[in-house]
Amino acid sequence: MVAPPDNDVLWARALHFRHDDGSPGLSGVSLGVREGEILAVGGPRGSGKTTLLRCLSGLLPAKSGEVWFNSVPVHTMTPVARERLRRERFGWIDPAPLLVAELNVWENAALPLMLRGTGRRRAKTAALEWLERLDIGDTARRHPEELTHAQRQRVCIARALAPAPSVLFADEPTAPLHRIDRAHVLRTLTTAARSHGITVVLATHDAQTAALADRTVSLLDGRRVHTLHLPPLPGTAETEGLAACSLSV
Repeated sequence: MVAPPDNDVLWARALHFRHDDGSPGLSGVSLGVREGEILAVGGPRGSGKTTLLRCLSGLLPAKSGEVWFNSVPVHTMTPVARERLRRERFGWIDPAPLLVAELNVWENAALPLMLRGTGRRRAKTAALEWLERLDIGDTARRHPEELTHAQRQRVCIARALAPAPSVLFADEPTAPLHRIDRAHVLRTLTTAARSHGITVVLATHDAQTAALADRTVSLLDGRRVHTLHLPPLPGTAETEGLAACSLSV
């Protein structure tokens, strides 16, 4: 077992995963993520983006391969240790806004902090700061059923950012939002990550979202690929565009 490079906060080697139905999720994916980097994981739906994020975060143990966080092997941790790592060092944003119905907005946003043992007043202050940044501070005392779908997703993003995680895993975080809302929320998320030194691993199939990242890796059918754009052949119907060819790496 070889330790990862010192400048990689996350490092994975030869990750393999198969779903319960036998279909491949990941086929030998390797990558490194530098501290403070915003990395976009691109690819069409079903390409393995969510599976990769879940393996990197310890939510889903890979069938084989290695995952390291700050030179600590996540793949050898017990389930309890992985859960503690996710609670104390990682943040997660799902495509669907899942909130606790019995809690109001600021309590939902402050929940990870309070689960860590942070005092209620301090947790509330941090939660309200992020709700204001995301333009939903006026909803702080409402409950999830009183919010729009887009507002609930903003609360989920505030909840992920409030504890200032070392690594934020964002799985299509703005999928429920309209185009204008999506741009604003993504700018807020990426600006906050850079100013707070948060490493972000962002899964997206949207090229405009990926453009906000420092670097993009692409997946296709569970493998890392790179795309070569080839010039069109003269005298063919493709002369108005470019042909693209994806190659495994």
